[in-house]
Amino acid sequence: NPLAGRKGGHKGRARQYTSPEEIDAQLQAEKQKAREEEEQGEEDGDGAAGDPKKEKKSLDSDESEDEEDDYQQKRKGVEGLIDIENPNRVAQTTKKVTQLDLDGPKELSRREREEIEKQKAKERYMKMHLAGKTEQAKADLARLAIIRKQREEAAKKKEEEKKAKDDATLSGKRMQSLSLNK
Repeated sequence: NPLAGRKGGHKGRARQYTSPEEIDAQLQAEKQKAREEEEQGEEDGDGAAGDPKKEKKSLDSDESEDEEDDYQQKRKGVEGLIDIENPNRVAQTTKKVTQLDLDGPKELSRREREEIEKQKAKERYMKMHLAGKTEQAKADLARLAIIRKQREEAAKKKEEEKKAKDDATLSGKRMQSLSLNK
């Protein structure tokens, strides 16, 4: 089979499954190790003098030290070896819930600002339009005036035609009545 040699990979290998008992044993070992480390840490800190840095941190609630420690821990790779002095770097300061200013004015996003401006512009345009100050409103009013004049003229013509017709019928009736009287 020519394709047999090309088929490399790990899909056909036998899988090894870890039994639940082995997993439990590993977890127990990790917990035991964590307990031992905690006990050793407590024994070291129980002395009369204790660790001055730990005492200071517990007494002093200065957050700048905590932030520096967090920054030191977050450094990855070469950053830990090289001390970088970047004047443009803005340190991320995490605010606590109690420090958040909920009453202050909210910063709107660009889309929200544009949406509000668009609505205000539309309202301003409608006010101007209703007052007859926009180009479109002026054109509409001129068109309406022309239509009114045309309708008035049409109504006058109709009225005149009606009068003429009435006059003609009246004069015709008079002629008939005169001819009958003879």
